[in-house]
Amino acid sequence: MATASAERSDRSVRRLATEILVKVDVNKAYADVLLDRALKSAVLDERDGALLTELTYGTLRWRGNIDARLSRHVRRPLTRCTPLTRNLLRVSAYQLLFLHKVPDYAAVNEAVELAKIYGGRKAAGFINGVLRNLLRAKERAFTERDESIPALAAAYSHPEWLVTKWTREFGAEPAKELMRANNEKAPLVLRVNSLKSARDRLLQSFLSAGIKAKPARWSPTAIEVARGAIVEKLPGHSEGLFQVQGEASQLIAYLLSPEPGERILDACAAPGGKSTQIAEMMADRGELVAVDVSARGIDRLLANAARLGLQSIRAVRADIRQEIPEALRGPYDRILVDAPCSGLGTLRGHPEIKWQRDETDIQRLSRLQSQILRRVVAYLRPGGVLVYSTCTLARAENEDIVTALLAEHASFELEEAARYLPQEARSMTRGRYFLALPHVHNTDGFFAARLRKVG
Repeated sequence: MATASAERSDRSVRRLATEILVKVDVNKAYADVLLDRALKSAVLDERDGALLTELTYGTLRWRGNIDARLSRHVRRPLTRCTPLTRNLLRVSAYQLLFLHKVPDYAAVNEAVELAKIYGGRKAAGFINGVLRNLLRAKERAFTERDESIPALAAAYSHPEWLVTKWTREFGAEPAKELMRANNEKAPLVLRVNSLKSARDRLLQSFLSAGIKAKPARWSPTAIEVARGAIVEKLPGHSEGLFQVQGEASQLIAYLLSPEPGERILDACAAPGGKSTQIAEMMADRGELVAVDVSARGIDRLLANAARLGLQSIRAVRADIRQEIPEALRGPYDRILVDAPCSGLGTLRGHPEIKWQRDETDIQRLSRLQSQILRRVVAYLRPGGVLVYSTCTLARAENEDIVTALLAEHASFELEEAARYLPQEARSMTRGRYFLALPHVHNTDGFFAARLRKVG
């Protein structure tokens, strides 16, 4: 039986999770930022920190499924409940439906006690009734035999508009596999700083320190580390031997194929994962102009570059859509546009995105992406290389953007992505494009096109 202190600790964690989810729900805040802040400011031991992380991300991953089940037991739409009540119900339902370490009665009692704090006895009675009804119907899951869009949205916990889009663009079965993969936990992947270490050497230092790690599959500079590892405490972090960067993201720099001594533009650079990788591939010789509109993003980029020991990066805060200072307009040997996008390829690590986006965001972002490309193409020298990439899986932000660029600029030609990828990753293509898929490659979803300015 749990002790009184353990019960108070669990209640505190559930309260923190609920409050984080309210901010994500109401303010469209990023869960990872709020969670990191809570873990650093709250007095939580390792167990409580792990529970807070599980409750926050788990509830966000399965929110659509949870809401559909809860809706069977409330008389009014969940959207009419207060944000605190709604998200306390979600956290509690996630624990009842997906976690099994705490007895159901204890989870319900904890929710009721929190409801008293938030809304008094009336709120507590409502929470108690809904959760006990949910428990009685706990085994009544959604059947996969129902192929309607609402049923698939509930079963796979994705919004209906996205189920419709992916079913149309990928096909019914691949869309299901993609949604299943999105509800898994993302692996923690590092990129070895090739100027300071080698993968085998850094991997051995992790294993010697008792840290579970292995070479990643697709990128020759990637190491997959066991979930739960504290990055700042890993051997070599303060010495700049590695950078956290997803494996698909690491492959974009190979498409750019930078060379020492070149002048390169990273047009949307923050927080600097690709910028620092490009500088390493250039042997830190040449000039990498890293532009971003976010002051905070530029600060993070500079901090990463300093820790990694890189000198060739020139960070500039600017809106690349506008006219930048003449000295920064080129000519460049290579340009990377890792464009702002809907982020639908990163749902494993950022599950809140699927609840914060809709079709209007894709339309708005596709216009922004086109504006950026129209501006930077003039900065590329004849014979130079332009790589356009996103971390989304929406045709309107990917293939359609490239097709439009090629139609507007006869001086550009699309090259075969596979020719420039590491040998291990040359199958990660669709036609001439690079395409990484969570359900196929166990990476974030990424798209990229490599174009050359021939005239």
